[in-house]
Amino acid sequence: MTQKPLVSVVTPSYNQAKFLRQTIESVLSQDYPQLEYIIIDGSSTDGSLEIIREYEDQFAFWESVPDKGQTDAINKGFARANGKYLAWLNSDDVYQPGAIAEAIDYLEDHLDVGLVYGDCSFIDANGQKIGDFPAAQTDYDRLRRGYVHIPQQSAFFRADLWQRVGPLDPTFYFAMDYDLWVRLAKESRLVYLPGRHWASFRLHGDAKTIAADARCWPEMLRVHYREGGHWLSPIVFKYGLRRLVAPLINWRRQKMFRASEELLDEKRS
Repeated sequence: MTQKPLVSVVTPSYNQAKFLRQTIESVLSQDYPQLEYIIIDGSSTDGSLEIIREYEDQFAFWESVPDKGQTDAINKGFARANGKYLAWLNSDDVYQPGAIAEAIDYLEDHLDVGLVYGDCSFIDANGQKIGDFPAAQTDYDRLRRGYVHIPQQSAFFRADLWQRVGPLDPTFYFAMDYDLWVRLAKESRLVYLPGRHWASFRLHGDAKTIAADARCWPEMLRVHYREGGHWLSPIVFKYGLRRLVAPLINWRRQKMFRASEELLDEKRS
C-alpha cells in the first residue's frame, strides 16, 4: 500500500480560547494518517495555552510568543512545515470530517492542479449553521475582476507552489489570502469541487471578518494595481458598490449575531 503524502496544517491563534478546542479537535479527528499540525499562538492570555498544552503531544510544533499578527503567524507556521501539501485553519473555524483525505486524494490524482477547494458553511458563535459561503470556480482572470469565491478554510495547496510564490505579504491584514490565490493562479490551476463540504467558517461579533471588513477591498485593489490593473475595471467598480452597501451588510450581520447570542442566553437561563 502506497504511503499517503504528508499534509501540514497551521492554526494561527490569539485569544480564541472559547473556540480553539473545537478547531483543534476538528483537525486531529481527521481520518488522514500523515498529518503534521502546527499551532502558532501570539502569546494569548485568555486560557488558550491551557487548551494547547492538553493536546501538545499531538502537535508537530507549537509556540506562544508575541508576533506581528495573523499573517506573520501563518508565515512562521509554514516556515516549519514539512508537508507536500499545506493549509491553514483559523482558531475559530473547523474542518468537517474527511476534508483532508478528500482534498489530498484529488490533488494526488490531478497533478496539474495547484490548489483545490470545496464548500464551506457559515456558523455562528454557538456552532449553528447560518448560511453558505458563495464558493464557485475561479481563475487568475476572474480573481483579477474581484471574482474570488474561494473559502480559505476549505482550500489546500501544494507546498512546492508555496515555495515559489510565498510567503504571505505581511503588510496585508485582511486580503493576504486573496493575494496568495492570485499568485498561485498565475502558476497553476485552481479547482473548485462543488458538493464537498470541507469546513465551517465561524462568524461572530469579535471575528476579524466583521471587525475589519472595510479593509478588505482596499487591500484587494493593491493587488489589482500591482498586477497592472486599470482604475476602469470591474474590481474597482465592485469596490465602489461595496462601500455603498457596506453599512447595510454590517447592520444585518450584527443583527444576526445579536439574535444568536440572545438565543444562547435563553437556553442557559
